[in-house]
Amino acid sequence: MTVLTIRDVPEDVKEALARDARESGQSLQAFLLGVLRRQAAFSRNRQLLSEIERDLAEGGGAGDDAPDAAALLEQARPEDLDGGRFGAGGAA
Repeated sequence: MTVLTIRDVPEDVKEALARDARESGQSLQAFLLGVLRRQAAFSRNRQLLSEIERDLAEGGGAGDDAPDAAALLEQARPEDLDGGRFGAGGAA
């Protein structure tokens, strides 16, 4: 693992982060590691979207034989949204 040091953090910023960490039941270190992990994931998502955009601009994309997205979503949905684990009476 890598150790990071951040210098010159304003006291009000540090206090706000420490408060958020306490409210989430985490140490400041654990909280900040979570923030960094989310940021890295967002960065990967932006990179993937850029690659998709580039591929589409170059004429890429689904071929004529690709399944219909709406049909795939419909097949993936539970048959009865009012019953089962998605029932109106409680959590999943």
